[in-house]
Amino acid sequence: MEHHQLELIFAVLFATILAQPLGRRLGQAPAVLMTAFGVVLALIPQVPNIEIDPELILPLVLPPLLYAAARRTSWRQFAENWVAISLRAVVLVIVTTAAVAWAFHLWYPAVPIGAAVALGALVAPPDPVAVSALAGKLGLPRRLVAVLEGEGLFNDVTAIVLYTAAIQAVVTGSFSAWGAFRDFLVSALVGALVGLLFGWAGSKLMQRLDEAPWRVALGLLLPFAAYGLSESRGGSAVLAVLVCSMYLTHAATDFSDSDYRLVGDSFWEITEMLVTGFAFGLIGLELSTVLRDAGPDWPRFIGGAAVIIAVVVGLRLIWLLTTTVIFRSWWRTRDKDEPHTWRETVVTWWAGMRGVATVALALAVPFTTDSGQPFPGRTEILFTAIAVVLFTLLLQGPTLPAVVRATGVHADTGTERAFERQLWTRVLEAELARLEEISETEHLPAEVYDRLRTGFERRLAQADPEAAGDNPRTHTDRTLAFTTKMRSITNEVLEAGRAEALAARREPGIPPDVVDRVMRRLDLRR
Repeated sequence: MEHHQLELIFAVLFATILAQPLGRRLGQAPAVLMTAFGVVLALIPQVPNIEIDPELILPLVLPPLLYAAARRTSWRQFAENWVAISLRAVVLVIVTTAAVAWAFHLWYPAVPIGAAVALGALVAPPDPVAVSALAGKLGLPRRLVAVLEGEGLFNDVTAIVLYTAAIQAVVTGSFSAWGAFRDFLVSALVGALVGLLFGWAGSKLMQRLDEAPWRVALGLLLPFAAYGLSESRGGSAVLAVLVCSMYLTHAATDFSDSDYRLVGDSFWEITEMLVTGFAFGLIGLELSTVLRDAGPDWPRFIGGAAVIIAVVVGLRLIWLLTTTVIFRSWWRTRDKDEPHTWRETVVTWWAGMRGVATVALALAVPFTTDSGQPFPGRTEILFTAIAVVLFTLLLQGPTLPAVVRATGVHADTGTERAFERQLWTRVLEAELARLEEISETEHLPAEVYDRLRTGFERRLAQADPEAAGDNPRTHTDRTLAFTTKMRSITNEVLEAGRAEALAARREPGIPPDVVDRVMRRLDLRR
């Protein structure tokens, strides 16, 4: 049996690689294809059921994926939009949990309200992995993607606390509202402190590691360590990973160099691809577990699942329409990344896919209570949860590109290119200024100075992010027999340009994506 499980895992990972070019050709996100692939495997009788302890799914999958997503998150954008993100990540999750619990209890009166709340909590949060995998590749305005990713990153904190409180109430037979609120505060505080501890300690240790692979390897271990310690101390493991990851990203200027960024970007791109593919393949594969638990009369659960899907999807639309009006009327200057038009609201609504966290929490529902009785409504909860996930991934996911095209929502690439050209101009002007300083202090020979300046000025005259031909470093490599000193001078000049780009990251007018693209090009020039 273990041999078959290993074969199944390798098959999913191999399919993940093939899903990348296939998704590009079909215009679909690989995550959607992997979910469909898992469903197909689940419906084949000869394919064994996947056997992974539900309690291990989140600790194995979430830390690397949350860390990879947090690396793309801008502290500045999060701070600018904290009201919108908090409303969705906290208030909308609570409202959705209550609405789902009410509808589920009405449909299944025998299921106690505590079990219904557990279902509401686990289907309430859109999945950060699904949002990054689907919405981030459609050319949406960065301001919409920023709030979608921020919502997806932080809503699990609220949902898991609600889920844990509901499960404990059903299992033990007692519930305290004050105790649940206290647990929420303690969970958030412990998670934040653990994340800060690992982020601070990790950044200090990375400054002492000389080789880029060593720092990248430490960056891989830190999210798992933060998750494990926070969970064992009663804190929010998800919040610990997020705080740790965002701290390391913010402090990266203290230990980051071109080698670290080049190695780290490649490593995390591969890691995120494989783990994401496995996670969504696992979602599809778990359909066999759900159908097995439901038994031959599983069609009787379809009605209840359809009602909950309607509540989850419909309530999100109502919430977004309401908050869009509020932000446009009162807070638009404070939370400029909220949807501005009904078209953007529709896209944001349809992008609320559920994913691996929902499935993992549903599978983790206990089989029995402390009294030895079966957990009430477990089969109904599991079936409904997987139905919500498959609906959002296999219906909303594939049709999201069509919704984006129909509404005409897209990023203003012309404006971004203009910002990028402006930033390149600043970077190259800083490089020329540094070259002037070095020339005066080092007394460079006129021929050397002229050739270096010619290369940098040619780059400045173009100021075009798409023009990769006349790299000043390459130009001088071809025309001069570089000595160690010349390489040192060139690196100092390039470092001045990098410092200017890093300074632009803190300015409110330049999109973080533009700075990131310029930084990657600067790393390749070294």
